[in-house]
Amino acid sequence: MVVRGDVYDRNCPTRVIANHATGQWGSLVLGKLLDDGGGTKRFSELRREVSGISEKMLAQTLQALERDGLVHREVHPVIPPRVDYSLTALGTHAAKQISELFGWIEENLPSFMAAQDEYDARRAEKV
Repeated sequence: MVVRGDVYDRNCPTRVIANHATGQWGSLVLGKLLDDGGGTKRFSELRREVSGISEKMLAQTLQALERDGLVHREVHPVIPPRVDYSLTALGTHAAKQISELFGWIEENLPSFMAAQDEYDARRAEKV
């Protein structure tokens, strides 16, 4: 029997996984790992490419995504230590979905900006 989760149920583990994958940092990390054909990236590369993320938050995000089976972590036995991160099959699928959404948002930025301006103008009228 296949069990399907329910992300709308606060007690379902799918909600935690969804938060990891679609939260601010998780979605950006998945998107960057998909860039350039889904190759590997080092921690320092991700830190540079995901503007604004702290080292601590990047480490926590990568650990959560690895635990959920979205990211693969490979430690190379060299000095200094080298760690590469890449997408798993699950991670690639998720990252493609997120990347498509990001592209749609970027393409429609003028519409979003106009909607925000209209909203702000309506709010200013009420004050």
